[in-house]
Amino acid sequence: MVRINNISKSFGAKSLFSEISFNINSEERVGLVGKNGHGKTTLMRILCGLDSPDEGTIEFPKDYTYGYVKQHLTFSKNTLLEEASSEISSETGQWMVEKILFGLGFSKEDMNKKPELFSGGFQVRINLAKVLIAEPNLLLLDEPTNYLDISSIRWLASFLREWKGEILLITHDRSFMDNIVTHTAAIHRQSLRKIEGNTEKLYEQIAKEEEIYEKTRINDEKKRRDAELFIRRFRAKARLAGMVQSRIKMLDKMEKRDKLASIENLDFTFSSAPFSGKLLSTAEDLSFGYEDGNLLFEKLSFNIIKGEKICIIGKNGKGKSTLLKTIAGELTPTSGKISIHPNVKAGYFAQTNISSLDPGKTVEDEIGAVINFSDRQAARNIAGSMMFEGDDALKKINVLSGGEKARVMIGKILIQPVNMLLLDEPTNHLDMQSCDSLLEAIDAFDGACVIVTHNEMFLHALADKLIVFRNGSVFFFDGDYRSFLDKYGWDEEEKREEKKVSVRKENRRERADVINRRSKTLSPLQKKITDLEKQIESNEAKLRELDNEMLEASSVNDGKLIAETAKRKAALSAETDSLYSEFDSVYSDFDRLSREFEAELESL
Repeated sequence: MVRINNISKSFGAKSLFSEISFNINSEERVGLVGKNGHGKTTLMRILCGLDSPDEGTIEFPKDYTYGYVKQHLTFSKNTLLEEASSEISSETGQWMVEKILFGLGFSKEDMNKKPELFSGGFQVRINLAKVLIAEPNLLLLDEPTNYLDISSIRWLASFLREWKGEILLITHDRSFMDNIVTHTAAIHRQSLRKIEGNTEKLYEQIAKEEEIYEKTRINDEKKRRDAELFIRRFRAKARLAGMVQSRIKMLDKMEKRDKLASIENLDFTFSSAPFSGKLLSTAEDLSFGYEDGNLLFEKLSFNIIKGEKICIIGKNGKGKSTLLKTIAGELTPTSGKISIHPNVKAGYFAQTNISSLDPGKTVEDEIGAVINFSDRQAARNIAGSMMFEGDDALKKINVLSGGEKARVMIGKILIQPVNMLLLDEPTNHLDMQSCDSLLEAIDAFDGACVIVTHNEMFLHALADKLIVFRNGSVFFFDGDYRSFLDKYGWDEEEKREEKKVSVRKENRRERADVINRRSKTLSPLQKKITDLEKQIESNEAKLRELDNEMLEASSVNDGKLIAETAKRKAALSAETDSLYSEFDSVYSDFDRLSREFEAELESL
């Protein structure tokens, strides 16, 4: 059990959390939620010793280990396999190293590549793999899905559900979290609340408690006002002095409840530009490749229809973002064509576009520039809806976090009416509540939306059609995500299931062999133990008989018989002691071998 005792942390005048206490009990998988900037990552860094609390203590059990994915990417080995194996625990076999690397999206060919040759996202995956391979008691995972594709996210969720130790997980992906955790904890109003269950249950409970608190506060204020009015009216009335004093005492005892401060939430809608037709865009035999003969997608055809949500899915590095750039007109197709209706007004969001923000401009300036500053108030209003209220709209871009910059990019889409949204992984860097608001806004948008996402909650909630990068090909799927899973699924999962069947068959053979060896090894020992028990019981009975003979000889003072009986008893006692020693030795061997066979069976 990990004990967090009265932890407090502030940065300057801003308090993140104050005197929070909770436990992470054996085999608990705890999801940690809360708005960005409220201290989730700071709390995790405190737990792994990278930051210090202002107050409070953390207690770990003796010899307890934890694993945290390091953000700095430094490697010491020549190959991926060697680098990943550098964190291998004494109990982990080489097969587990490869299983984890394959699960996180590495191929057989990647095993002998230098770690430095991988992209930044895959280098983060290497660090994640090293933490999983080390098998610490406590896994500390801060947004582990950010650099994973959908098949790796599904694999990781399955892997973490089987984790035998403890987990503390931060993620904006609600479906991923709810699929894993046994408990959920929220940093909320500088306090921490932990319950058994998922995020929905926690937020419902918090909302209910705050509703009760607010009703109680309003009721208390009314009682206070009524009591103060009574005191003012009748303080001078001698005959009512007792009642006045009673109300004064009541006021002194009443707890003063402060009104709960409002918490900012991303709350917005995309503004729709009019579009009288149905077909916004058509792709015909669309192909693109950065190199001749190496196409990312080929002869892809589809329509973008008003009101429909098309989700682009598949593994990373296969061309999903490139396809979206092609639709947006930022790239020219190698062959085929994409036709855009002249009345289409598109809003395009991409993670790479965050770098296009001017670090010297304010939030308001960046948003207002989209409409050439024709309406400053509109820019200020949009900034407010993106949680840059008041003077926060005057913050410079260079002081914003990644999540705040993403909100600025969304604000730049909101400032002008659009009828087609092109969104490339818009949930990265957003907190869970902001993701929920974004999902609602996309769902309510009456134009068309094409979105690249790995978030399965978004896929299940939004997708009318899919463009799928799968098994080396790309195709348009005229159906929702559930239908895709039913018809196709993910190749890697199918292969893993086939491998599981093969492994189960192999395990059955191995188990039969172990059971056979166990029987041959333990049966003779079991027989020997039974024989020794019978001999000892027989000797114990004879010793009791000799004790009776000694008593009879003593009663008649027969010295010769006493001596003979004592001699026989001493010999039999020595023999019995020897039998006990042999029994202990044989039983210890039997017990040790039994445990070894059980462990061998359990590992299969």
